[in-house]
Amino acid sequence: MAKQLKLLILNASVAERQTIKSTLNKLNVFTFIEASDSQDGLKILKNEAVDIIITGLDVGKIDGWRFSRMIRSGLLKTPKNTPILLTPPIYCERIAETTARSYGIDAVLPFERQDMLPQVLANVLSTHLEKSSRLNLLLLEADTNKAKKITEQLHLSFAVTHTTSTKTTLATYLQQTFAIVLLDATESHSESAGELVTQILKHNPKQAIVTIIDNNDADYAEQLLLSGVTDFIRAPYEPSLLSKVCDHAARREDFMVSYAEFAQKVEQLSQSQSRYKDLFSAHQRILLHLNTVVLEFDQQGQIRFINPAWENLTGYGIKSSIAKSLADYCVDDYKQTLLDTISHILQGGAKQQQIEIQLKHKNGNEVWVECRMQQITNSRNAATITATIDNIHERKQAELQLRHLALHDTLTELHNRYYFDQQLQRICQAKYTHTDIEHALIYIDLDHFKIINDSKGHQQGDIVLKEVAQLFTANISDEHLVCRIGGDEFAVLLKNTQLLDAHLIAESICVAIEKHQFHCEEQVYSISCSIGLTQITAQNNDPSECLKQADIALYVAKSLGRNLVHCYSKEDTNSNTLQAGLEWGHSIRQALQQDEIELHYQPIWDFKRGHVAYFEALLRLKLNDELIYPNHFIPSLELLNDTYLMDQCVIRNAIKSVAQHPELNQVAINLSAQSFLDERLLPHIESTLQQFKVSPARIIFEITESASINNLVATRAMIEKLNRLGCHFSIDDFGTGFSTFNYLKQLPAQHVKIDGSFVRDMLNDPIDLALVKAINDICCSLDRHSVAEFVENQAIFLALKEIGVDYGQGYFIARPVPVEKISEQLKKISANKLFSEQQAK
Repeated sequence: MAKQLKLLILNASVAERQTIKSTLNKLNVFTFIEASDSQDGLKILKNEAVDIIITGLDVGKIDGWRFSRMIRSGLLKTPKNTPILLTPPIYCERIAETTARSYGIDAVLPFERQDMLPQVLANVLSTHLEKSSRLNLLLLEADTNKAKKITEQLHLSFAVTHTTSTKTTLATYLQQTFAIVLLDATESHSESAGELVTQILKHNPKQAIVTIIDNNDADYAEQLLLSGVTDFIRAPYEPSLLSKVCDHAARREDFMVSYAEFAQKVEQLSQSQSRYKDLFSAHQRILLHLNTVVLEFDQQGQIRFINPAWENLTGYGIKSSIAKSLADYCVDDYKQTLLDTISHILQGGAKQQQIEIQLKHKNGNEVWVECRMQQITNSRNAATITATIDNIHERKQAELQLRHLALHDTLTELHNRYYFDQQLQRICQAKYTHTDIEHALIYIDLDHFKIINDSKGHQQGDIVLKEVAQLFTANISDEHLVCRIGGDEFAVLLKNTQLLDAHLIAESICVAIEKHQFHCEEQVYSISCSIGLTQITAQNNDPSECLKQADIALYVAKSLGRNLVHCYSKEDTNSNTLQAGLEWGHSIRQALQQDEIELHYQPIWDFKRGHVAYFEALLRLKLNDELIYPNHFIPSLELLNDTYLMDQCVIRNAIKSVAQHPELNQVAINLSAQSFLDERLLPHIESTLQQFKVSPARIIFEITESASINNLVATRAMIEKLNRLGCHFSIDDFGTGFSTFNYLKQLPAQHVKIDGSFVRDMLNDPIDLALVKAINDICCSLDRHSVAEFVENQAIFLALKEIGVDYGQGYFIARPVPVEKISEQLKKISANKLFSEQQAK
């Protein structure tokens, strides 16, 4: 049985609470909690969490609006993003919706529209997000200091997204929704601001836009308003005025629509009196044209009166239906329920009954209806029944849709993570894991799926996921459960399946995906998957532990080369090592998120000019007052595919240090292969340089040779983008892929680092010496700067200088030090007689 969702109904009216419960009761997904007063409701929410809340408006001293504000405050036991549905008795749509947004309410539904409740709940449950009363505002301001002041002035009413160029502003605007756009249209920016206004209004003619101007030209202000700008403000201005102008502009459309709706309500009210006079005379006409079927049964339960709506509902004529039983038109599965209900009322049982049944239409279709029956007595105290029948087919369909949305993934139509967790919990219960019964859990991850998203786009990625889901259902029998857990991860619960059979099923999935051809833009390509497998038995029946075991087995499968199945075993050293690595990786991720790092900087020596040319930034983690070096944490980060977080942290801190320490004339920053082609990298670099006002020419980015040749076209494109930005680029560890000399011509890098393994033994190994000379010669021919690593002693230093290598790096020159000790280190290097004497020679 599916897990029940806790639903709090807050309404002063017992009848209205009962109506809501009756509407939702058939869904069989809710456990109802009732409260008649807002203070009682808050008392409940202070002590327990619920999954969704339906509240009226007049619910005590704290009305429905302020009750919602309390939930969004985060002060209660229930989460602050719990979905809220408001059911006022009647409302002006835009006024209510606008106010609802301000109070963080997910949806508003007048109580008179209870038939729409299942559909509205379906939308709320599938789309609800963190709520905020602040409106989204997009700010274009090239001056970072001005932007900071504006953000501070507006932060109470607006969530500000800051951009510094028209290009970035337009790109940001097209990616999300903003209540208002605030532009700097002062004299130096007026032309670009005008073009941006045109582009935004072309995309959304109703977008609220406010401009900041600095001249006294009334014609210019008029021109702005004619172009579609909502309002403007003249600099200099009072902070309170800016907030007021932005608030009015952002809510302008709401005010206009709300006024029109209010006027309509007033007009309707003025007409109500005259309509009331016609009500009585229209009673019979209403009965004749009513969409609701009205019936009357005799004492034997036969139909003796029926209105014309019956023909529209069932297709049968009125005359042919008189004197027949309603059960004659009922679907067989519900006939007995209907006859028992009618008999119970006629025999003096409950005077009112309500049931849902299916009727047979004359054309063969089946229609869901709601039948309400009530006992009446005539002057001779003989009991008969009147009934009304309403078509609820659409509502029942919406209920089915609600259940489907709650339990299925919308993209692949497979069951979702919520349903998977329920079923895993269920199958792990003791009564399902007797000693003679075995189940299995397999965890599937598509190999290198991110490459498809990045190179072909997310739309093509979605197509691949749909095809993969179809392959799963085609290769796994219906008795088993296939779920999409999220992204490109899937899980399968194999019921009553022994480990060997489960392994065979998993292998067949691997083969099916590997053999399948995916088509995109007239190209055919294939992918593979990695699978982790674990048993579910009477001894191993903890849901969390089973999921953890399958996840660890999946990572082992990836580490062993991907496109294979690995079965979890407690004795497996791979599993134990990987589990420790994953746990360590999570600790590292947390340290990076909290910026618990320290960068050390190692000088790079210029052989020809005899001074420090630039520095390389080297990462250390600070955990428990201890420095952790990269070889101890990077492998664990790679397991989690989270090296971008590390690079993001290093870039931010290194550029910040360059801004604060002039002695760091130029700094080299290492990039991992994973994040180098991440679409988020370039915007992060650009925004960080702008934030700290650092010239791009002071930054060199490095990537290893092996990583760069994996995707030569994409690598070249990224290097060109960094060069256009003004940054330099270096190929690190060059020579480990010695057959790739030719590819240097294709990469516009300024620096090439000779791998230290050649430099270290070059004086003892003639082959290493020849390689160092060859790489240096190639660099000279291609106008690249050569950099030698591992300059560990004087002899190597002098040999490299004689060969003609441009730069050197190693402990003989200087060790890496924290930024605070760089000045002291530079003084020591300057005082080193060896360097000065060799330069003189």
